[in-house]
Amino acid sequence: MEMFDLSLIWALIIGFGIMMYVLMDGFDLGLGILFPFAPDEDARDVMMNTVAPVWDGNETWLVLGGAGFLAAFPLVYTVFLPALYIGVFLMVAGLVFRGVAFELRFKSRRERRGRRLWNLAFSGGSAVAAFAQGAVVGTYIQGFETQNGVFVGGAFDWLTPFTVLTGIGIMVGYALLGTTWLILKSEGYIQAWAYKLTPPLLLAVLVIFGIISIWTPLVNEVVWDRWFGHIQVIWILPALTLLCMYGVYWAVQRQRELLPFMATLGMFFFTYLGLIVSKWPWLVPPNYTIWDAASAPESQLFLLLGVLFVLPFVLGYTFWSYWVFRGKVRAGEGYH
Repeated sequence: MEMFDLSLIWALIIGFGIMMYVLMDGFDLGLGILFPFAPDEDARDVMMNTVAPVWDGNETWLVLGGAGFLAAFPLVYTVFLPALYIGVFLMVAGLVFRGVAFELRFKSRRERRGRRLWNLAFSGGSAVAAFAQGAVVGTYIQGFETQNGVFVGGAFDWLTPFTVLTGIGIMVGYALLGTTWLILKSEGYIQAWAYKLTPPLLLAVLVIFGIISIWTPLVNEVVWDRWFGHIQVIWILPALTLLCMYGVYWAVQRQRELLPFMATLGMFFFTYLGLIVSKWPWLVPPNYTIWDAASAPESQLFLLLGVLFVLPFVLGYTFWSYWVFRGKVRAGEGYH
C-alpha cells in the first residue's frame, strides 16, 4: 500500500459519500420544504410515500461521511465541531423530527390535529436540516479561525450574511430537487402542481447561486486565486451547471418526466465538483490540507479495509431498493 496515498483515497471515499448524500437525500428534504404548499392532504400522502421506502437508506451516506472524517481526518472534528456545534445540532435535530414524522404521521388517529402536528415536524425538520447544511457549507467556504490545530473563534462565527445566503440557497435547491422528483414519481394534479412550481424555483436557484458565485471569491482568497488563476479549467464546471439548468427548463416545458430530475442532479453534481476544485486540497481552510489533517497511515489502512468491504454492499442495497420501488405512487397507495 505504500504506492498509494491513503489520505487521498480517504478524501475520495468521503467526498463520494457526501456527494451521494446530497444527491439522494436532497430531494427527500426538498419534499419536506414543499410540504406546507402542497395542494391538499392527499398530495402530502403521495409526497411522503414517494420517499418512504428509501429515506432512511439515503441517510446512510451521511453516516459514512461523518464516520470517515472521524477515522481518517480527526483534525476535522477538532476544528469543525467547536466551530459548528449549533449548526450541527440544528441539522441533527431537524433530521430527528423529520424521521419521527415519517413513522407517526400515518399512524395518527386524530386526523386533523395529529396530522398537522406531524406535518409541521416533517416540514420544519426538513427546512432546518437543509438550512443548517447550507450554512455549514458556507462556513467551510469562509474558513475557520484556528491556532495550533484548535478552533479559537466564537460560537456564532458560522452565522454570517454569507452563510445565511448559502443556507437559503441549499433550501431552494433541495426544493427544486423535490419538485423534479415529484414529477417523476407522481401523476395527475400532483404532477401538474410540481411542473408549475419547478420554473420559479429554477429561477430562484439561478439568482441565489449566481450571487453566491460572485460573493464566494470575495470571502476567500484561495478561491479567488483558484478561479481567476486557472480560468480556462475552473469555468468549465459553472458552464456545465448552467447547461443542466437549461436542461431542467427545456424538459419541463416539454413535459418530460425523468429528464428534469436527472438534470437537477447534474446541476448539484457540477456545483459540488466546483466547490471541491475551488478548495482543494484544503480540508480545514485556510491552514490545513488533507495531509495535515490525516490520522496515522496505519489507522487509515486498517479502517480502509473495512470500508472497502462494506461499501459495495451499501451501493448494491441502494440501487436495489430504488429498483424495487420504481414507478408511480398514486393517491391511496403507499408503503405504510
